[in-house]
Amino acid sequence: MSGQGKAYAGAAIFDGHRLLTGHALVLDGARVRALVAESEIPPGAEIIRLAGGFIAPGFVDLQVNGGGGVMFNDAPEPETLQTIAEAHAGLGTTALLATLITDTPERTRAAVSAVAEAVAEGVKGIAGLHLEGPHLSLERKGAHDAALIRPMDDTDLETLLDAARRLPALMVTLAPESVTPAQVHALAGAGAVVSLGHSDADFETCMAYAAAGARCVTHLFNAMSQMTSRAPGLVGAALRSGGLSAGLIADGIHVHPDAIALALRAKLGPGGLFLVTDAMATAGTALDGFEINGRRVCRRDGRLTLPDGTLAGADLEMAGALRLLVNGLGLAPEEALAMATSRPAGVAGLSRHHGFLHPGARADFVHLDDKLKLRAVWRSGEAV
Repeated sequence: MSGQGKAYAGAAIFDGHRLLTGHALVLDGARVRALVAESEIPPGAEIIRLAGGFIAPGFVDLQVNGGGGVMFNDAPEPETLQTIAEAHAGLGTTALLATLITDTPERTRAAVSAVAEAVAEGVKGIAGLHLEGPHLSLERKGAHDAALIRPMDDTDLETLLDAARRLPALMVTLAPESVTPAQVHALAGAGAVVSLGHSDADFETCMAYAAAGARCVTHLFNAMSQMTSRAPGLVGAALRSGGLSAGLIADGIHVHPDAIALALRAKLGPGGLFLVTDAMATAGTALDGFEINGRRVCRRDGRLTLPDGTLAGADLEMAGALRLLVNGLGLAPEEALAMATSRPAGVAGLSRHHGFLHPGARADFVHLDDKLKLRAVWRSGEAV
């Protein structure tokens, strides 16, 4: 125990489960020591009193394509991951899955190695890898390069199984059109989080793939079969299956706010909805655009689009998504905060170190004001 540590007080504290008032977050160096009533702060502890608002675990983002001016696809190396992680730390995200969108087999293997090296080197913030593609549906490709989309073969499967063994967390976005139930079962058995997305599959097929081992749906409502009265599609499966959780881009552009509100009411548990930013190179910068697979993406009016108007990722910070949910839709702060912290951590198997402020957890946390604007970030107990 390093002295009596520091105690952060003066704000409501969301610990990953519940919202506490009149409490303090007590740190012992880089770890959480305890959550205690303010009257029980250890004698001798340095008290840092915040001006109201909320203390919460650092955000956990399972879909981060880039940041700080770089895209993971452009240079899948530990140095790129360092740049991305630092950019997102400044935005409150202290744990992320670096996301590689559809690319070549060689680039996919390089991404696996880069994340493995970054984790081994202790690059803060890199918690694992999300491979979004290339085994998707051409009909629902979105901004992915059609020339690189392909069915999964035995070599692809072995690459992914090896990645699941090497990495602390692996998420793979797949479409039933390009993979078999047996492949999904094998990936799930190896510990990968199989997420259905970029798919035009019907409801029955999606439910069958959930039974085969899929546990998640990528960016609900976007790039997938929609829900209609006679064909519920992947949207319907995501809401109807308690075994599926689903990421959500809550920027008010990818999904209408009232559609988000309806989804929150309709979702059956125990799986739930969680927030992702789908961030690109522009995150944490003033850039007006960037390139991906040789195509220009423009940043304008809160949107990132290809020249034909197709959305290409999101110009979104996690705190902005929280504000839409709480200030715009009236969601309880603790429910919204769970969607940015403990829930995605649970989906990706990261709960031991991320998404919660329980004794022994890493002292990664944020301070948000009463309007949920980000005011400060701490990583391993140190201010970012």
